[in-house]
Parts: sequence; structure tokens; C-alpha cells
Amino acid sequence: MKQKSLKLNAVMNILLTVSSVIFPLISFPYVSRILLPSGTGKVSLATSLIAYFDMFAQLGIPTYGIRVCAQVRDNQEELTRTAQELLIINLIMDAIVYIALALAIILIPKIRQESTLYIIVSATIILNSIGMEWLYKALEQYTYITIRSVIFKFIALIGMFLLIHHEGDYLIYGALTIFAASISNIFNLINVHRYISLKPVGKYNFIRHLKPVFIFFAMACATTVYTNLDTVMLGFMRNNEEVGFYNAAVKLKSVLVRVVTALGVVMLPRLSYYIEHQLLDDFKNLTQKALNFVLIISLPMTVYFIIYAQEGVRLISGRAYDNSIVPMQIIMPTLLIIGLSNVLGIQILVPLGKEKTVLFAEILGAIADLIINAILIPRFASSGAAIGTLVAELVVLVYECIALKGIVREAFKNIKIIKIISALLVSCVTTCWVRNLNYGNFMTLLISGVFFFAVYVVMLLITKEELTLVLFNQIMSKILKRVKK
Repeated sequence: MKQKSLKLNAVMNILLTVSSVIFPLISFPYVSRILLPSGTGKVSLATSLIAYFDMFAQLGIPTYGIRVCAQVRDNQEELTRTAQELLIINLIMDAIVYIALALAIILIPKIRQESTLYIIVSATIILNSIGMEWLYKALEQYTYITIRSVIFKFIALIGMFLLIHHEGDYLIYGALTIFAASISNIFNLINVHRYISLKPVGKYNFIRHLKPVFIFFAMACATTVYTNLDTVMLGFMRNNEEVGFYNAAVKLKSVLVRVVTALGVVMLPRLSYYIEHQLLDDFKNLTQKALNFVLIISLPMTVYFIIYAQEGVRLISGRAYDNSIVPMQIIMPTLLIIGLSNVLGIQILVPLGKEKTVLFAEILGAIADLIINAILIPRFASSGAAIGTLVAELVVLVYECIALKGIVREAFKNIKIIKIISALLVSCVTTCWVRNLNYGNFMTLLISGVFFFAVYVVMLLITKEELTLVLFNQIMSKILKRVKK
């Protein structure tokens, strides 16, 4: 199979990420003001709980499937057999999980009270399985993934403005959220015949997948626990309103994380391919660029949105969510931490076959999150949950750094961190005057954002930061070519 352009894949995935950024930034300010913290909190709690059921249904296939299919993508018959085996495993697990969900709805009062919402949100379980997104990513079909996803997000966005008008419309919000995220998986199933045969090929060997799948499943468990545990514990230990505050606090951070980790999604199949074919120099160069990229884009966004958390929360969610400001400031450093741990874990350790190291790091993170949440949520509510997430992500990163100390040391030796921090400090100093203008939330963010990030990029160019210069020169050369045409 012809290898796709890594630059094209990166551009397509950035477009996909941008659509995932724009969608909530447009919809959530509208929805949050209508549904209020209680309504958005109900949907957030349901989504977080269903994520646990989906975790069991998917096992570790979303990540494992990318790696194993990328390794055999040049062999059509073996690719078909592998994809069919993973799909069958998924569908069997779906049946088991839906039985468990039915029992939960019957036996747990808090879930039974919102049974309709949970049934609607649970559609994501079967849709994620039949979509086989891991196959498309393994084959680097990012153009298709991007176009398909953007179309359905746009349809859902229009639906939110047309259909959500009252506080009781949270069921519609839940349905449209699932529509935007998962309905396109139906088209994945229809379109999959272009890459694999849908006819049974026989000679299935499910046993070969069990050990790696369960390792990836354990990784998914640990990750899902500490990424959704805050919301679930807030919902059961406090109330839906606190969940709404916390949801608003993490909304912007979640959007920005997608930007920071966008490159990693593209790189995983390519890095797995490099390892499989012993192209170690290419592997090292690509991972170093990934770490450099994460530092360059995540550090300024982290600092900027800590400084302007109040304006960000009020613009996106309104003054009713002022209790989200402090939790947002606490949780923003996870943007940098997640970006780095994503490179070390998913882009380095997983292609190297060291899934157990990632698993242990995430188990430690989940344990830290559980303990800190149990101690702090009763007293500090959403702020306590934010501290739990921050510590959990830091634990994961520290353990991965220890496991890869040789690679990390070599990579950071070639990254000019002082230049990045110097540019960041100049940006902070040169934009501190904007708040004194009292122009309102939108204009304050617009003016400060333009100055902050423009000064940051200019300073990186002045100090001749290597990756920034390479990207800038590539962009300028393409612009000049188009002008000449």
C-alpha cells in the first residue's frame, strides 16, 4: 500500500483538530447559557459514565488496532484477517457491555433517574465498534476521516441552534453530541470494503491478540479512570451543578489538548512502521521533532489561559460559571504535561512495544487521582477535582521520563528550551497592559491573544529557534510559489 505523505496527514489531522476546536467554542457558549450548570452537568456525568462502559467494549483495540494494522498494511489478506478478528472481538464485548449497562440502569437510582439520557449516550458504544477508526488511521486515511468528521460536526452544530431552546433540552444536547462524535462511524462501515474484504477469510487466530489487547485495555482502563473519575466522583459526592462548573473549567483545556496531541495521532502508524522495518534513525528524528513541537505550542497556551482564565470562562460559559475560573487555572498546566506524556507514551513507548511501562504509569496516575479526589472533592469540590487531575497527569509524565531517561535526555539536549522560555516571558511582559483597557471579555482575549502569540513567534524567529525557522521557511516558500503562479 502506498505510503501517505506525513505532511498531508498532519495538515488533515490539524484541520480535523481545528473543527473539534471550533465546534465546542461555538456551541458551548450557547448551550451552557440555556442548560445552565445543572443541565450541562447531567450530560457531562452521563458521558463520563458511559465512557467506562465503552472502555470495556473497546478493550485496547483503538490503539492496538492502529499499530497491528499498520504493521501488516502491505499484505491485503493479512490486513483483512486482522481487521475482521478485531471487529469480531469488539462486537462480542459490545453485547456483554450492553447487558451490564441495562443492569446498571435498573439497579442504580442516579442512573435510573436519567435512563433516557444514558440510553441515548450509550449509542456511542456500538458506533465506535463498527466504525473501525483504528483501521483508517493505520492506513493513514486522514483526508477521508477529516472531511467526514467536519461534515457531521457542522450538521450537529446547526441542530444545536435549531433544537435547543429550554433548560430541559439536555436530552437533545446529549443526542447531538453523540451525533457529532460518532454517527460518521456508520459511513466508515459502508466505506471499509475499499480497504478490506467483508467476506469471512477464515483461519482466524483470536488468541494472538489477547495478550496485547488486554495490555492496551489495562492502559485504557487507567487512562479512562483518571480522565473521567473527577466528573463521576463530583457527580456522586457533590451534585450536577458542581459537575457543570468542572465541565466548563476543562472544556477549553480539552479543546487545546487536541491541538497539542494532533501530530501524535498522525505519527503513531508511521513510527510503528519505522520500528517494524528497523528505521531507527528516522524514528529518533521524528520523536525529537514531536517533543520540540509540543513544547513550542503548549507552553504559551498554558501560560496564556492561566492569565486570562476569567475572560475565557466568561466568554465561553457566562458569569453563571465563575466558580469554574480557579479550577481552570489549576488544570491548565496539564496541557503541557499531557502533550509531553503523549509523545513519550503513545509515540515512543508503544511503537517500541513497551506498553506495560505506559500501563504502569497510568495505573499510578489513576491511584493518585483517586486518593486526591477522595480527600479534596468533599472540601474543595471542582477545584479539588482539578488538583487531582493535575497530580495524576504529572505522576504519569514523571514515570515515563524515568523509563525513557536516555532517550529523553538525548532529545531535550537538542531542544533549545531557554529560547522558548525567553520568548514566553517577553510575550507576558508585552501584553500585561491589555486588561487595563476594559474592553470586555471578547476584545480582551482577541487583542491580548494577537499580541501574545505574535510576539512569541517573532521572538522565536529572532533567537533562531530551529523548528520554528524550518516551519516558517516552509510556509513562506509555499506562499511565494502561489504568488508567482
